[in-house]
Amino acid sequence: MNTFGIGGSTIEAELNAITPTAHLVEPIQKEEFQARINKACLMMKAQNKQAMYLHAGTNLFYFTGMKWSSSERMVGAILFQNGDLHFIAPKFEKGTILDFMLIKGDVNCWEEHKSPFKLFTKILIQNKVTQGDILMDEATPFFIIDGINKCNEVFTLESATPITAGCRMIKSDAEIAIMQHAMNITLEVQKAAARILRVGISAKEVEDFIHEAHIAYGATAGSYFCIVLFGVDSSFPHGVKTPKNLELNEVVLVDTGCVLHDYISDITRTYVFGEADDLQRSIWNIEKETQQAAFKAAKLGRVCADIDAAARKTLESHQLGPKYDLPGLPHRTGHGIGLDIHEWPYIVKNDNTVLAEGMAFSNEPMICVPNKFGIRHEDHIYMTENGAKWFTEPMHSIEDPFGISK
Repeated sequence: MNTFGIGGSTIEAELNAITPTAHLVEPIQKEEFQARINKACLMMKAQNKQAMYLHAGTNLFYFTGMKWSSSERMVGAILFQNGDLHFIAPKFEKGTILDFMLIKGDVNCWEEHKSPFKLFTKILIQNKVTQGDILMDEATPFFIIDGINKCNEVFTLESATPITAGCRMIKSDAEIAIMQHAMNITLEVQKAAARILRVGISAKEVEDFIHEAHIAYGATAGSYFCIVLFGVDSSFPHGVKTPKNLELNEVVLVDTGCVLHDYISDITRTYVFGEADDLQRSIWNIEKETQQAAFKAAKLGRVCADIDAAARKTLESHQLGPKYDLPGLPHRTGHGIGLDIHEWPYIVKNDNTVLAEGMAFSNEPMICVPNKFGIRHEDHIYMTENGAKWFTEPMHSIEDPFGISK
């Protein structure tokens, strides 16, 4: 084989060589959670909105620091324009809510046989909000929206997305630092995964190794997700029901990430195990060119759709596409990343979000060649005052994807 850094090692050797690094970066501090609430309140005031409901899940954690999973029971918090915070929870969970609470607020409880939706309305009225628009976390389940609507004739419920997305899209220095560290860990795991490859290895073996390697680096939950595809399987962006084992001279696609202090990494590496043929080499190089074109289009003041357009223009210059046609790029060019693996902004046609300092998103203009293979180079970008910057440097060449020889 003429490929640098691919094969030649073992699972045991690679795991034994790992030194934990996750402890080298600090989690988000209480002061930052409070600053997020303050920012949201200023935005609510500017939009003349009196209250915003944050449902159990990502938005509740982002603003209050409370980790709670969404379920059939209503758990969340109402944030008022003046900064007051009122949690809503079943009465039997009050002790746990108090234990999990980081940013202090009143805890309003409902018994199992009573309506949390009536309690929601009661809290608003008690806080002198008697009419107008109430912002609702966009991830709030329909049964809660429906329940609130049925028990009140006073308030109009609207999506909180302008505020939730408006805040979460702009990452702080602390968020970027955590994400950078998580990306660094996953990149090292990607390199190690490439080294354990051998003819006949199964996708499951590689996935299990990647999970253990993430844990060894200190990402204690292991892989947040993992997709390992060989040969023709790689032409399906998110995998197949029954992945095949690796054969010589096949495309290898590995897409994985971990969670570090609640923030997610996400990197895809694609290369050939063995000797690349002319088509594999050609598509790999076009993918690299397309990813670079997308990066160059990521400029402050431009919109997300411009990046997607730049990628598709490059592909069409090589007679790929057009639009979502195959062979070509069957999906958007990228997605935002942070506490969720897919969040705002989205790098896709018609997303006219203006690129601003602090935004972070993927650059992954995958090329799928039906019945043959797919090539996806995925790295993430964050916007600085000086423009776009890579979290991880893109792949170098099909013979030396990780830049071992440079």
